[in-house]
Amino acid sequence: MIERIVEVPLRESYRIFVGSANLSQLGEKLKQASFKKAVVVSNPLILAHHGKTVKGSLEKVGIEQYILEVPEGEEHKSLKKARELYNELINLGVKRGDLIIALGGGVIGDLAGFVAATYMRGLPLVQVPTTLLAQVDSSIGGKVGVNLPQGKNFIGAFYHPKLVLIDVTTLKTLPARELRAGLAEVIKYGFLKDEDFLQFIEAELDSIFQFNEEVLVRLITGCCKIKAQVVAEDEKDTGVRRILNYGHTIGHAIETLTGYQKYLHGEAVAIGMVCAALIAQELGFADDSLVKRHTRLLKRAGLPVTLPPVETEKILEQIEWDKKAQGDSRIFVLLKRIGESQVLDVQPDIIRKALGKHRSLEEQL
Repeated sequence: MIERIVEVPLRESYRIFVGSANLSQLGEKLKQASFKKAVVVSNPLILAHHGKTVKGSLEKVGIEQYILEVPEGEEHKSLKKARELYNELINLGVKRGDLIIALGGGVIGDLAGFVAATYMRGLPLVQVPTTLLAQVDSSIGGKVGVNLPQGKNFIGAFYHPKLVLIDVTTLKTLPARELRAGLAEVIKYGFLKDEDFLQFIEAELDSIFQFNEEVLVRLITGCCKIKAQVVAEDEKDTGVRRILNYGHTIGHAIETLTGYQKYLHGEAVAIGMVCAALIAQELGFADDSLVKRHTRLLKRAGLPVTLPPVETEKILEQIEWDKKAQGDSRIFVLLKRIGESQVLDVQPDIIRKALGKHRSLEEQL
């Protein structure tokens, strides 16, 4: 068993355990906290793959457990589903001090985390992410929430887990499309971090698809370290943490405008990163090689890089609802070069020109 530990150094710090075949150690890691009851929130497919391991691990240390199932799909990350979970927790007699375990991808982590944050003003939370996207991004940093029709994650809170346990062997049960979608967030970290980390991703892309566990542990640990450092500097997302939204401004707009049905989150972010590179180029501080490096690597990872047939003006309207926006601003995270980013208010005409270039780019791909 391989395992690495990343510390998230906050006022109430917590650890991220990144390993292979370490899911069976979950109960032992919870044993010292003296939890008596745990509610595992997951979906049927994930439970079929990993439920037995989690159940056995908790039973081994004497933790009473219950399972609450949430159907697959972003549409279930909603206030309606949260209310259903509240009612189920009440029926189970769950009280403050009992534990919520989020076992699954980003939808489960965000939804279960939101319920944990708000039920009886807060239950202890443990994140056990089983998708690559959740392992490198959504399970870390305490952002939890649900969607509204107007946009993604409109209702939420900052609520950190007691610990995060990542077992890279869970990735072997992922559909190929889910793994590729997670790679979008990994690639995001590469562009934000530095040339060395980006080159590591480019060099090991084939090893990732072959489920090389040592490479995966190293890769995910690297991403977790980047996010932990940024979160420690800016816990509430008012400053430097905003750089982690690279590709997300247009990515979120695309998700919303296509009803969360056409793209997985990482796929939309991949398109958003290409758009962001084109905006940076339009503003004159990034060259054509940056755009080409985005499209080349994202395409190698099997991710989409072209815009859907959505009107540019519709995208601009949706951007105004972005959570980073203030007043009439349109806030984008943009790269000057690899490892050097900035957060800027971009004027609509610049965005229109960049999206126009993007649609021309599509004809060349």
